[in-house]
Amino acid sequence: MKATAAALAGSVLSGLLASACCLAPVILTLLGVSGAALASGFEPWRLPLLVAAYGLLAVAFFLSYRPRRAECPPDEACARPGPGSAARVMLWIGALLVVLFTAFPWYSRYLF
Repeated sequence: MKATAAALAGSVLSGLLASACCLAPVILTLLGVSGAALASGFEPWRLPLLVAAYGLLAVAFFLSYRPRRAECPPDEACARPGPGSAARVMLWIGALLVVLFTAFPWYSRYLF
């Protein structure tokens, strides 16, 4: 459960940072903060951050939906219950956020 939550949090953070080159200047400009172009320094890191975001999402989905072993001795790690439906709903919400953050450069021109 903790590994799934860590992978999900890491993927959302990576997705947010991957879109920081495009999303941060817009948000800072709307807030009236000058010097918002400094966030364009994230542009060279966009591809590695996207790879990290989607890689961590893949790990989170694998840990949430992996098949359980049929037989497991009691008091072993495999005997613990898997993530519940609330954890899976949060995983899907996190995945949607990552997709929205990383696709921002393509749909931002239609927002303003």
